[in-house]
Amino acid sequence: MNAVIQETPQAAARRLAKAVVRGPFTAEGLHEYQHADGTPAFWRWRVRTPDGEKVMRPMHWKGSAFVAGEPGAPAAGKLLYRLPGLLAETPAHVWIVEGEKCADTLHKLGLVATTSGGSSSASGADWTPLRGRQCVLWADHDEPGGTYMVEVAAKLHAIGCTVERIDVDAMELPPKGDCVDWLVQHPDATAADVLALPRIAPAEPVDNAPRVILTRGDAVQPASVDWLWEGWLAAGKLHLIGGAPGTGKTTIAAALAGCVTCGGRWPDSTRAQRGSVVFWSGEDDVADTLNPRLRAAGADMAHVHMVEGVREGLDRYPFDPARDMDALRLALMAIPDVRLIVIDPIVSAVSGDSHKNAEVRRGLQPLVDLAGQLRCALLGVTHFSKGTAGREPTERITGSLAFGALARLVMVTAKQEAKDDRPERRVMLRAKSNIGPDGGGFAYDLRQGELPGYPGIEASSVLWGEAIHGTARELLAEAEQHDDDTDARDAVNWLRDLLAAGPVQVKDVKRHGENEGFAWRSLQRAMRKAGIESRRGGFGLPATWALAGSSATVAPVAPHSESGANGATGGEVARLDTGGEAYTL
Repeated sequence: MNAVIQETPQAAARRLAKAVVRGPFTAEGLHEYQHADGTPAFWRWRVRTPDGEKVMRPMHWKGSAFVAGEPGAPAAGKLLYRLPGLLAETPAHVWIVEGEKCADTLHKLGLVATTSGGSSSASGADWTPLRGRQCVLWADHDEPGGTYMVEVAAKLHAIGCTVERIDVDAMELPPKGDCVDWLVQHPDATAADVLALPRIAPAEPVDNAPRVILTRGDAVQPASVDWLWEGWLAAGKLHLIGGAPGTGKTTIAAALAGCVTCGGRWPDSTRAQRGSVVFWSGEDDVADTLNPRLRAAGADMAHVHMVEGVREGLDRYPFDPARDMDALRLALMAIPDVRLIVIDPIVSAVSGDSHKNAEVRRGLQPLVDLAGQLRCALLGVTHFSKGTAGREPTERITGSLAFGALARLVMVTAKQEAKDDRPERRVMLRAKSNIGPDGGGFAYDLRQGELPGYPGIEASSVLWGEAIHGTARELLAEAEQHDDDTDARDAVNWLRDLLAAGPVQVKDVKRHGENEGFAWRSLQRAMRKAGIESRRGGFGLPATWALAGSSATVAPVAPHSESGANGATGGEVARLDTGGEAYTL
């Protein structure tokens, strides 16, 4: 926090409480969460309205003012309340309660007490400061309190703690009663009286049976979006940037990464908060492509981390985002200020079929979880499917619709032809946003030149232009006609190449076309232009496509993991049982 603060935390809490409650209230508490060194991390204020409703909200210091919400949690998890005291003192027992008021009450008796906050906060906290300690859990006398302590007990058992629980059912507490209520009933109680309370010891570790986690709505506090770039890049969220080949998607990703690493200016001239960037590409070489582009973008290379491979014992193998997320998570824990992760292409994170919604969601979720844990933005680079001009921009993203659905913000790039007095230009547009405004964008140009200080090494970089207003679909309209013509020619040529060796089953044409980025509708249109015949199979045999005049023998296709209708894979010869005689399909 800055040395000079114009507003005290107490004044800020009153100001923020007035904005939330919008009526009379009584201030009941302001609780300060601290880092291990005692410096403030954030505060939680608590007020009560005349009708008895309790309202609690977090706030933190952000640059020059107190704002609502918590800051991004450390990679290991949210800080425990009264953390410096936990680290400085080693009593026989540490008391775990629900809520800061309870922890403060026990502290006044001379007991060391802590909490992670409300009843839904156990899973997001860092409990490791209590590793190996003797812990006593005092739950609130209600169902959420009991659930909270079950989750806490599981966390503590996992780090070697001895765990006991106060037997709240034997204490004649009122419904929802906690340690504060018990001390009101026993105003002369001392620390010795608390230590003598009946316990269930030891608490049994929770079993490993799966349980659905339910969070009550009033246990979750609204929080503002943590923007890296206001309206465009947000911490903990998945973003996509997609477009046609040649529009410089990876170069734009490098430009954004460069802005983060040096605290530079975004295309709208606002200042970026400086941090580190992690970049992985399965398509571009690090030394001759990515590194030069990042340097050309002005990146501080000391804050750029390239993912090049994975080491396991004496073996080293290429990094696979669909397989090596746990290893990546461990590596990134050692970098304290990761603000952006770039995956190029994002489809590499899906180990299954990238055209199936369930497999895409399953593949991307570990990446999304990692971004949320590190409080950094996740940017995936992708392509447009061929033959999709004129459709909604998010529907043009290659693969399953789940890519665009999971992303909280989708950016698209295109090349617009010259029009009237306006020269040819490239545009980056905001096609979708679930966390802010959509539409609008920026013009840009790609320039190629020798990298300063590295004679003979060429690198591309982005030169940002003017802001653009309007919807992505409207702004893409000029480029779509050009793309549609090009895609049609590409589809015709691709079909002719595919069928040059002989007829191919229709299902295999469709599958291979989708893998190449061709929409099925585009292939059906291109079929007529390419002079292709559709041949029906007889006696239960599958239909095929073939060049006019070609032989009737089905051409072999590349192996594929999915079986065909008759049990044949793409690279096998399918056979139909006809009483002992085998027919080639």
